[in-house]
Amino acid sequence: MAPSTRAGGNALARLTSVRGLLYGGDYAPEQWPAETWREDAQLMVAAGVNLVTVNVFGWSRIEPAEGERDFAWLDEVLDVLHEWGIAVDLATPTASPPPWLASRYPETRPVTADGVRLWHGSRNHFCPTSVVYRDRARRIATDLAARYADHPAVVLWHVGNEFGQVCWCDGCAARFRTWLTTRYRDLEGLNEAWGTAFWGQRYSSWEQVVPPRAAPYLPNPGTDLDFRRFTSDMLLQLYTEQRDAIRGAGAGQPITTNFMGFFPGLDPTTWAGELDVVSDDSYPDPADPEAPVRAALTHDLMRSLADGGPWLLMEQAVSAVNWREHNLPKTAEQMRSDALRAIAHGSDGVLSFQWRASASGAERFHSAMLPHAGTDTRVHRAVRALGADLRALAPLAGTPITARIALLFDWPSWWTATRRGLPTSRLDPLEQLLAWYRPLWRAGYAVDIVTGEADLTGYALLLAPTLHTVTDRALTNLRSAVGTGVLALGPFTAVADPNGAVRPAPLPAGLADLLGAQVEEWCPLGPDGARLTARGAGTGLRGHAHTFAERLRPHGATVLATFTGADLDGCPAVLRAPGADLFHLGAVVDEETMTTWIGLLTGAAGLAPPESPVTGPAALETARRGDHLFLFNPGSTPVTTTLTHPCTDALTGAERAGELTVPAAGAVVLKET
Repeated sequence: MAPSTRAGGNALARLTSVRGLLYGGDYAPEQWPAETWREDAQLMVAAGVNLVTVNVFGWSRIEPAEGERDFAWLDEVLDVLHEWGIAVDLATPTASPPPWLASRYPETRPVTADGVRLWHGSRNHFCPTSVVYRDRARRIATDLAARYADHPAVVLWHVGNEFGQVCWCDGCAARFRTWLTTRYRDLEGLNEAWGTAFWGQRYSSWEQVVPPRAAPYLPNPGTDLDFRRFTSDMLLQLYTEQRDAIRGAGAGQPITTNFMGFFPGLDPTTWAGELDVVSDDSYPDPADPEAPVRAALTHDLMRSLADGGPWLLMEQAVSAVNWREHNLPKTAEQMRSDALRAIAHGSDGVLSFQWRASASGAERFHSAMLPHAGTDTRVHRAVRALGADLRALAPLAGTPITARIALLFDWPSWWTATRRGLPTSRLDPLEQLLAWYRPLWRAGYAVDIVTGEADLTGYALLLAPTLHTVTDRALTNLRSAVGTGVLALGPFTAVADPNGAVRPAPLPAGLADLLGAQVEEWCPLGPDGARLTARGAGTGLRGHAHTFAERLRPHGATVLATFTGADLDGCPAVLRAPGADLFHLGAVVDEETMTTWIGLLTGAAGLAPPESPVTGPAALETARRGDHLFLFNPGSTPVTTTLTHPCTDALTGAERAGELTVPAAGAVVLKET
């Protein structure tokens, strides 16, 4: 595979050095007559747009019949955009194969776990392992790059769109077996890894091995876990094949594709090194009061995938989407805050889906920067105002963010801990990640999201909320981290090996000796839960445990809190290792207790909350990037705070002193003078 040029944010710097923060969105000129294109370009300039993504779904227009090519329309589009000074992120249109391909080569269409072959008429209707599909995708990518590698409008390449397709066909089964032979070498290794002695599932030939298709009862968890890994790897091959085709045709611009945040369909930690620019699609729900913290967590994930450097918000919505059951529109302040939150957490741009609202098709009611009602609208005025905001924040482009706290999250661990057949289906590692992150977000800490196999040196505080599955390398890293910083474990952590099998006791595996305690039993809790009571002075750890707890047996660890109720009376709930900065929380707890717990850990790590020039309500969300402080009010009423010293409003240039009001769902950006 070709080496990445992403290190240090250099790829994005090539784009932002002359343009500042990037602003724009998906543009589908193939949906509109040619006379519209110049009007669009002129309106884009007026809105401050400097980058648009083109050709995401243009395959059937470029190749109306097999082997034919029609680039004339795209030539004109790129020329018009360049004439108006608008740069292009040019996509390979491989997310939506043309109907002729699906009709002529039915093997390119995916098959469900129930054995149903899907049809075209939507998008993403391809099998990731289809030889025909892959060949045609490489051809179209090669021809695009050969034609436009030197076009002055093209500054970025975009491979596919929102990778996540899964297929259970016979072709995938054959590729799955090949993938498994590479991983396990022989059937003995496979049978051992999957524990096929259970339920008499032992395989005696490779032909018997199939993907986890529909079955009468619980499938083998090892099969499911490896099929998820395999699918992620096959999708990554699709990306790298098209990326390498673009490079092979002479294109030197950075290349990316768009992630979808905490999406379970692929493991982005194995992809990030193959992207020149880490980019993401973010669609927080304006009806969800948790949307701001979920968005911030996802943005921190993207920054972490970019090694702490800048990343790119590739898609967001300026108002309502069309795919939820009930699609509330964003207020102008919500849209602005969502965009600025991404900038605050390391994005070097804000792109939206889409520029001009589609008149037809499945997304005709999805909001757009240029809505159906035109320019004299609330939405478009907000779009122009955001363009001005991003121009004012141009100096932030390229500014990295350094975190001294890391949350540990691992995709195979997430996959394993959310299958059926567990003590509970209510202990979702992603929700626990969010619960542990929330107090840090409220306090304004910068946080990285990393796997246990990452370089953990340099962090003062490492948090593993529910790291269910751990590799030997991760355990070695975690043990080493205890000597250099504070490590805290949450419930159901370090339980399984990379195949999903329960590791030998004592648990948490590889850490019980350091902890001075072990997990004796997993205890899903009834509706009343249990109470936590602090033992000794100073910790303040008291509150409610719910959903899930562990029966812990200490043998040297200091007990910081105990349980009352749920057949856990007097049992330890929170432990600290003897002579080491290692802590363990053996339950899911309420938000107030979690805040106390995180405060205890940051204190143990010697981490004070980030300095801020404002005093006042804790309702404000804060984030710092460089010398800019972002203040967000996620609430429905204005919040007034007080500045401890004068600052400059980074968006207006006005001097701010004394009282400062942040509007409902709004944002203020300060630069300290």
